[in-house]
Amino acid sequence: MRKLLLLPSAKKDIDSLPDHIFKKIKEKLLILKDNSRPSGCIKLTSEEGYRLRSGDYRILYRIDDKERAVYIYKIKHRREAYR
Repeated sequence: MRKLLLLPSAKKDIDSLPDHIFKKIKEKLLILKDNSRPSGCIKLTSEEGYRLRSGDYRILYRIDDKERAVYIYKIKHRREAYR
């Protein structure tokens, strides 16, 4: 079991999501709590971290294995996620 930590930028992203999308994102976040590298996650090449897909949205996060924590720093629509 890992700690999930939302950075302020991710909190702002979550607050702007419609309810039906938030529910799907929440399911993915709970999966990250149990397994920080679930099936379907991809290591980013342009920056440090990982990406998890939820429909048209992307959850971008970093893993700290020593602290057993997952830092979520961005939750955006796929066309905006990598800017």
